[in-house]
Amino acid sequence: MAHYDAIFKNGTIANQDGVHSADIGIRGGRIAALGALAGDSADQVTDCKGLHILPGVIDTQVHFREPGLEHKEDLASGSLSAVMGGVTGVFEMPNTNPLTITRETFEDKIARATGRMHCDFAFFIGGTHENVNELPVLERLPGCAGVKVFMGSSTGTLLVADDEGVGAILKVISRRAAFHSEDEFRLEERKPLRIPGDPSSHPVWRDPEAAMRSTQRLVALAHKYGKRIHVLHISTAEEMVFLANHKDVATVEVTPHHLTLDETAYERLGTLVQMNPPIRDKAHRSGIWAGVHNGVADVLGSDHAPHLLEEKQKPYPNSPSGMTGVQTVVPLMLDHVNQGNLSLERFVDLSSHGPARIFNIARKGRIAVGYDADLTIVDLKRRETITNDWVASRAGWTPYDGVTVTGWPVGTILRGNKVMWQGELVTAASGRPIEFLETMAPAA
Repeated sequence: MAHYDAIFKNGTIANQDGVHSADIGIRGGRIAALGALAGDSADQVTDCKGLHILPGVIDTQVHFREPGLEHKEDLASGSLSAVMGGVTGVFEMPNTNPLTITRETFEDKIARATGRMHCDFAFFIGGTHENVNELPVLERLPGCAGVKVFMGSSTGTLLVADDEGVGAILKVISRRAAFHSEDEFRLEERKPLRIPGDPSSHPVWRDPEAAMRSTQRLVALAHKYGKRIHVLHISTAEEMVFLANHKDVATVEVTPHHLTLDETAYERLGTLVQMNPPIRDKAHRSGIWAGVHNGVADVLGSDHAPHLLEEKQKPYPNSPSGMTGVQTVVPLMLDHVNQGNLSLERFVDLSSHGPARIFNIARKGRIAVGYDADLTIVDLKRRETITNDWVASRAGWTPYDGVTVTGWPVGTILRGNKVMWQGELVTAASGRPIEFLETMAPAA
């Protein structure tokens, strides 16, 4: 007879090897045994009969707004929203104030997160014209997810719109870098196409060509310098077709928003669905789904980018782009599973295996002996209605308010400990920096 810190028994595991029934024994925060553990004991035993156990969901694109914009969100509230939605780990973006572009600002974020974030975390370092020479060291700091570059849709030094600047960054780095890919030059040319008070003109201004042109430039530079790139929040069918021919250098992120919403959302929700790159029409949504079905898409990121309602409700184009998303990833995608839009295994591939594979995360992304005991436990049959009141983000709203889904997160388990269970926060903040194979050796 073996003894464990915790056993999760009678659950159905969805993993890289399919869907099957097994018990999970946990010791020292890691998975110690898988199989029939009926004869074994544990300090805590949880019966998961009727529930599915997934590897902990990792959201590889969130904006938690700290430091500098804490009135919208901070690391504590954003991570609370994550765990309430079944997310065990997040990669947070550098467009804060001050920007996360130096060792000092990066390590300040790590210090702010430690002891306050409810899920595990990593932070991207922003790549700029000014810090390019420091990036080889910065990208290998403990807790760093890699370099993030804004080729469009940013301000100040975070914007690197020119090929020379992007190429200089790619030339010196060694890890996979993430890119917001919209052509800033085309966006500037097309600004007059914005119609005041009409958010449906947002995808006219930020048209598919702006995205495609930037992504073509980016892929050419990746080939030139022999470097790995990750193209964030794909919004066009054409980019999916193009990127399928460049999987040697490029990995691809899709968002639940671009998979779920289409042009009809502007009439219903106005500026609440304004984001960059924009929500587009049904044809583009179908093209993105095609990239999910044929394997071109590697990961699912929420692009959680909160603003207060009063900010979002300013008349277009004075309204900011971005919406909440980290808490709704799991229920929205489980609803897609129940609708037959993708398999449960493919969801797991996009939300845990994929992030671990393309970012070289250590000991996460699979339910396997020796891995961190990070689990997302869900009830595939449970019907619930998403509401603003349920959203734990400081922003306090979701574009899916009033939407009923089938499939719901019932437990968020971090290193074997219940953080969220049945809608209640049950453990104090215990998040730690995510480890990567490429950050284990100390940076110089």
